[in-house]
Amino acid sequence: MQIGPFLETIAARIDVCNEWIGRLVSWVVVLLVAVVFIDVVMRYAANTSFVFTQELEWHLFGFIFLMGAGYTLLYDQHVRVDVVYQRLSERGQAWINVLGCLFFLFPGAILIIYTSFGFAREAFVFMEGSPDPGGIPFRFIIKSCVPLGFMLLLFQGVSMFIRNLGILLTPLFADKEKDVR
Repeated sequence: MQIGPFLETIAARIDVCNEWIGRLVSWVVVLLVAVVFIDVVMRYAANTSFVFTQELEWHLFGFIFLMGAGYTLLYDQHVRVDVVYQRLSERGQAWINVLGCLFFLFPGAILIIYTSFGFAREAFVFMEGSPDPGGIPFRFIIKSCVPLGFMLLLFQGVSMFIRNLGILLTPLFADKEKDVR
């Protein structure tokens, strides 16, 4: 039994979206490495440092972490205790993933989206910037990445849920029936 073309299309579109965002984030990693390199050279060669550069480092890291979470889930690279999971059958893993989505990923992501949305909106309304002299004037951008990043993670969780539900809805003996024919 398949999960249906409509749900398969939704899962595929979510996957494509997070794939593209993941590729963008990978280029931001290159930018972060360049910024850190420049900061280190400036500190040791010129004995100087700038607040802007230091804040840019953690803004870029936050962007990478938040916007790349959905991409990481797409490739099943999130941290988990694999001692039990890796020894399970495909159906056993699907059960873990479905229950994990229902009881942990969905409620956690929704809670963070709900609580951070007002936080980000307020930062935009006041065009919040760094309180430090010489800091980044656009702090509202990184604060907006919190709900956006968790929305991407939630959507990827929906894709994962759909695909694992498809595994669970597939009859146990479907493969054996194909072998007989």
